[in-house]
Amino acid sequence: MLSSITSWLGGLSGPVVYAVVGALVYCEDALFFGFVIPGETAAIIGGALASQDRVSIWWLTLIVVLAAIAGDSTGYEIGRRFGPALLTTRPLRRHRARVESARAFYRRKGAVAVFFSRFIAFLRAVIPPTAGMSRMPYPTFLAFNALGGLVWGVGSTLLGYFAGTAYSRIEHLAGEVGALLVAAVVIAAFVVWRVRRRRRLQSAGGDGGRPEARSGEGRPGEGRPGERPEERSEERSEE
Repeated sequence: MLSSITSWLGGLSGPVVYAVVGALVYCEDALFFGFVIPGETAAIIGGALASQDRVSIWWLTLIVVLAAIAGDSTGYEIGRRFGPALLTTRPLRRHRARVESARAFYRRKGAVAVFFSRFIAFLRAVIPPTAGMSRMPYPTFLAFNALGGLVWGVGSTLLGYFAGTAYSRIEHLAGEVGALLVAAVVIAAFVVWRVRRRRRLQSAGGDGGRPEARSGEGRPGEGRPGERPEERSEERSEE
């Protein structure tokens, strides 16, 4: 699905790309689109298109940040107006356990949860209306929402931008890197073969010297080499 979205956006004109990316980022929070297409994906793809000079990275970043803040603010207002009844809607009923976990996270962290939720797709769609249900003062919500939207928006678009810039370089160097890896494997295999062969030769040489070292030793009951039988019989009689 990601490749098809990228191809589709790549075929659009610059103003349309701005509009589509901004709409996806906005709707992720305002209309729970994050359950289907995370706004982060749209921002990263937009950044990749900016690396190809399809759109301006500066305008795209500004649009993504503003859309993120506006989407969260809309989600906050929806939660404030509809209250707990919002939890009975179909998109949220299907994720009841995760919604309860997100609400517990909000109760523990308060306004800080608004900031950190911006970096997790599911929480981006759930925490803003939860804050509205809890009647968090909007100025407090807006401050943490704007800070999170700024960091997230700039980071996501720049991530796509630099990834798109590096991709062409990686593609160009892929052949050279592959050749170097093959050469390294061949050299390593040759070194291992040489080391094992040398050890086998050393082991064979050490074993071959032992019989010669023992050749001068007689068996039990046998005399020394060159000793006459008479001398052996005289030694036995003395014992």
